[in-house]
Amino acid sequence: MSSFIAPSTTDSLLSEAEKENLYSKLIDQINKDFNFANEAIDFPQSTSPFELKVQLHEKIYRMIQYKYAELLNLLYIIDVPENNVKQLDGSDAVELSEQIAFLVLKREWMKVWFRNKF
Repeated sequence: MSSFIAPSTTDSLLSEAEKENLYSKLIDQINKDFNFANEAIDFPQSTSPFELKVQLHEKIYRMIQYKYAELLNLLYIIDVPENNVKQLDGSDAVELSEQIAFLVLKREWMKVWFRNKF
């Protein structure tokens, strides 16, 4: 039985999702959780890993700027560990949004991976 090892970068996470043929399920999970949090997002299955990374980063950047409470709610719904978010340096919103996007992807990937394995 393989155990879950979280990828250390967004690119490695997305390439692993593709390699495991779970990329489409990752997109489904992201769409589902964002919509559940009333943050309309709809990544088509044709979204490339690069587009997903960029668009997710942009969405979270906009949420940091204009919808911070909704962002916190989204992170709660996705189940991103609060202590992981608190450890981030919030001095640069662009950098922060990239880090949060990675935490979101990592948590969504974990859900998809476990559901597929078990």
